[in-house]
Amino acid sequence: MREIILDIETTGLEFKEGHRIIEIGCIELNKKEVGANYHEYINPSKTLTEDNIKIHGITNEYLTDKPIFEEIADSFLEFIQDSFIVAHNASFDIGFLNFELEKLSKPKISKERVIDTIKIARQRFPGQQVSLDALIKKLKINTLINRDQHGALKDAKILTDVYLELQGINQIGLELSIAKSEKINLASEPNYASIVLTKEETEAHKEFIKNKIPNSNWAKMLKNYEQ
Repeated sequence: MREIILDIETTGLEFKEGHRIIEIGCIELNKKEVGANYHEYINPSKTLTEDNIKIHGITNEYLTDKPIFEEIADSFLEFIQDSFIVAHNASFDIGFLNFELEKLSKPKISKERVIDTIKIARQRFPGQQVSLDALIKKLKINTLINRDQHGALKDAKILTDVYLELQGINQIGLELSIAKSEKINLASEPNYASIVLTKEETEAHKEFIKNKIPNSNWAKMLKNYEQ
């Protein structure tokens, strides 16, 4: 199964208020193995405020010579194809993308294709904080990526780790191939060193998968792993 881990940066919170996408970052997973990546900065044809710039560090000057969304729409759709789309708080990302695609009479991303990691995390950690930063700590993900400012590609790379950990890919001993991930050019790369769990933690996580999400893909993988 091919999945696309996706994140975007925008000029604001509401596309209905005229805010636009300024960055798209995607990482491909093929049967849970990291593959190619897609990354574009986009000229929003709109002036960013200082408060907005503080969030991601992307300036108006930097975006001046970047393509508008119309110019990258086809390459984006070609990359994602008909794959499942994985995003954190997916309604935000997909809402912005479908707004832009609809304006161009391009095919939109259907909700049936979307996997929201916030929903998965709330099942795993009911009543707890499930922001990306909180999940990094809860799942003991060792990352060197600086989170002081957001970035679509680096957040997609962190979300890849979070998504796999939420499914128990690393904890139950399944191997993740990261050879192609080295091609992703970031200022500081995540550390994919193995996380060592106690026997009790491993068993508790297996029980969570079996009891709480028995029909999931990762439950099937666990069953195959134990056979």
